[in-house]
Amino acid sequence: MRILVVEDEAPLADAIARGLRREGMAVDVAYDGETGHEKSTVTRYDVVVLDRDLPGMSGDELCKEILSSGALTRVMMLTASGTIEDRVAGLSLGADDYLAKPFAFPELVARVRALARRATPATPPVLAAQDVELDPARRTVSRGGQPIELTRKEFGVLEVLLAAKGSVVSSEELLERVWDENADPFTTTVRVTVMTLRKKLGEPGIIDTVVGSGYRVPSASNGSAED
Repeated sequence: MRILVVEDEAPLADAIARGLRREGMAVDVAYDGETGHEKSTVTRYDVVVLDRDLPGMSGDELCKEILSSGALTRVMMLTASGTIEDRVAGLSLGADDYLAKPFAFPELVARVRALARRATPATPPVLAAQDVELDPARRTVSRGGQPIELTRKEFGVLEVLLAAKGSVVSSEELLERVWDENADPFTTTVRVTVMTLRKKLGEPGIIDTVVGSGYRVPSASNGSAED
């Protein structure tokens, strides 16, 4: 999933980003509202973690802009004030969730994951194809009941492909959904990651290459995978 953290306290913003990346998320960071707005208009984020008390363009203004764009992006507001009045005000602006500082990081992660599920078409808690199962919450993958160790990017690619339910996912979309803004758009990293993912998943293969279009994991109605 792709996350944007908009927080003017740089140490806190960077700490949140590092923590979310450790959870396998692709995270971009903006330290002011204007930069956050710019990023949100060019990239489709699943969730924006947004400090309400930003200098310049405030979190309230940015939340309204995201909402008016019609994007499926979900907004979690962070604030130093946790009064009922502040929560009601934030939610009334269109925020999907509200978390007061200081907060427990595991709670932030759980809330971000819950919001991300609402930012895309509903998916089951465990994604599966053939005998491969992926549990996003537990960060586990197994085949035939045997656990498979994947890197964060391999896990992210497989998660996106399984969630697509048989639809083709382009390399560009995989790069946008799994990597952050620092990824080189001309890199072969997606192809290499798919190659190593296929090796770890073993035979029979479950990932199709659709020449000129991208990759897919066929659903039961699509038939079996072929290279």
